[in-house]
Amino acid sequence: MSTEPTPSERQAGDPVRQAEQLLKQQQVPQATALLEETCGEAPEDSKASYLLAVCYRVQRRFDEALATLDRLHAIAPDYARGWQEVAHNLRDLGRFAEAIEAYERAVELNPGLVASWRFLAEAHRQAGSAERAQVAEANFKRLSGLPQELVAVTSMMHEGKIYKAEKICRHFLQQNPHHLEAMRLLAQIGSRLNIHDDAEFLLESALEMEPDFDLARIDYVKVLNQRQKFERAFVEARKLRERMPGNPAAELAYGNQCSAMGKYAEALEVFDRLIDSIDNPANVQMLRGHALKTIGSHDAAVEAYRAACRARPSLGDAWWSLANMKTFRFSDEELARMQAQVDSSGLGRVDEYHLCFALGKAFEDCSEYEKAFSFYARGNRLKKDELRYSADRMQADFDRQKAFFTPERVRSFEGLGIQAPDPIFIVGLPRAGSTLVEQILASHSQVDGTLELPNILALAHRLNGRLQRGEEPRYPSRLAELAPEKFAEMGQQYIDETRIHRRDAPYFTDKMPNNFRHIGLILSVLPNARIIDARRAPMSCCFSGFKQLFAEGQEFSYSLDDIGRYYAGYVDLMNHWKLLYPESILQVDYEDVVEDLESQVRRMLDFLGLEFEPACVEFHRTQRSVRTASSEQVRKPIYRAGVEQWRNFAPWLGDLERALAGAAESNQAQS
Repeated sequence: MSTEPTPSERQAGDPVRQAEQLLKQQQVPQATALLEETCGEAPEDSKASYLLAVCYRVQRRFDEALATLDRLHAIAPDYARGWQEVAHNLRDLGRFAEAIEAYERAVELNPGLVASWRFLAEAHRQAGSAERAQVAEANFKRLSGLPQELVAVTSMMHEGKIYKAEKICRHFLQQNPHHLEAMRLLAQIGSRLNIHDDAEFLLESALEMEPDFDLARIDYVKVLNQRQKFERAFVEARKLRERMPGNPAAELAYGNQCSAMGKYAEALEVFDRLIDSIDNPANVQMLRGHALKTIGSHDAAVEAYRAACRARPSLGDAWWSLANMKTFRFSDEELARMQAQVDSSGLGRVDEYHLCFALGKAFEDCSEYEKAFSFYARGNRLKKDELRYSADRMQADFDRQKAFFTPERVRSFEGLGIQAPDPIFIVGLPRAGSTLVEQILASHSQVDGTLELPNILALAHRLNGRLQRGEEPRYPSRLAELAPEKFAEMGQQYIDETRIHRRDAPYFTDKMPNNFRHIGLILSVLPNARIIDARRAPMSCCFSGFKQLFAEGQEFSYSLDDIGRYYAGYVDLMNHWKLLYPESILQVDYEDVVEDLESQVRRMLDFLGLEFEPACVEFHRTQRSVRTASSEQVRKPIYRAGVEQWRNFAPWLGDLERALAGAAESNQAQS
């Protein structure tokens, strides 16, 4: 006999579900009483607060509804349905301008809210904003025409219910295998889960069935860009622009792909036109700043970021972009504006943690180290809360690499792969000096500098396959099952895929730091590749990573304990690789480069078999685009200021010191 509770029994034990049912039955006073009691006992229950606000509004108790929603957004600022409910209340009170702002906030957080789009279409039409009314009307009509399951999937994706959304979407596609919007939504889910190859396939299939499906093409461009298939993304963005002349989304996609292809002059022209033609150009100003920063136009980049902050003062990413210039310093007035924003009610989580990292940098520059650390710590906590990183899982990955790649295994793989000597892999932890090493090498006439290329990580991901939750990884053990010719195929694929990033030099750099986890794979498919381990002293390296908000990845860096454990695991794994491949790996310590640049440059060039060229010592004069957090620093002579910065924060770094116990000794071993 089953002991599982029935749906009615589950509902009986859940006051929020009971209240929801009472509300559907229009028993509003009873639902209100139950929810008031629940919110009194569990004020952090977001759904209970939201439903209570709905009850108050239905009874026209608007002040109580808005007060409840204020409390809700104090603990859950990104609760989109809460913002829609704020808007409903303001609308019913006749405060239409404020209602429009709240509806806009709601659909920004969750574009699946049909009621918000309906009101926005009408409100913008009455206000004479024809373009905005047209956008809202199009979204309303599109969502209204979808099956209810897909409307629910759209909302769930933006409410953090990603696996539930995936389950519903897959079930719907089983019943309706050629439904284009379902394919597009499943591709979006795949992108959010970092399964970009599946997303690409779904969107490509949808566009084969319906070439005029512009929303799918916009998503397709984004996925191709995420996979760094820049040439194809550029072609698709150009098609989109031709199909939708003057459309801001199409123009933005094209401008982004111009940047990705290094066509910065054209990208800036696109961004300038958009800034002149759209209502709030904050995000476009920020993208313009990124492009200007990449080409070394420091002052123009600063002005673009400042313009973004003026256009939308709560845009945390714009403030962080200023802080991330490294050589930039905030004015007192800008510091006050940031503090006012970070403490404002209703600030979204993403904007909040961007502002926290920016304020950390601002107070560090003012030598107010305790305040700086409090903001760095707050930003890291907020960022870590949205991640699913596990230090134990990462250590298990390190251990699997060591267990699989033994001396016997390495001997069994000898002679496999392709003999191309082209790639120089610069590996290590972020903020360890890899950009400096790359800039030095890219200043040599025989070396092309590229990017942090994702190709090796993507190859490891493909070898692993798509795992079910709880399933043991198939990589690296799967390498033992492959036919010998597969190794040459993988090596050649890497060379072919990365060619777009090169010019005519015989060698090129790949500075994806996390490639250190896959050195066994790299040297199995590209045995003549060279590896430079860009190393930095433990406390300096880890704290520099902790105070950096990365554009993506590096999930280990948002906790002092996590980053300390990761550093220790990295050192241990690199020691293992050096025992297996002693001729293929060179450790370069950041502190040694700072202390004696020329001798370290000569040491690296000797390792690579290259003649010394003075340009490598004058690396800061090299004119090339640099797309990392250190881009400003490597355009100046050797940067000494960061070597011991962590000591200013020593009183608050106990967790890091404990996590690093034993790593400092290993750091000196086998160098």
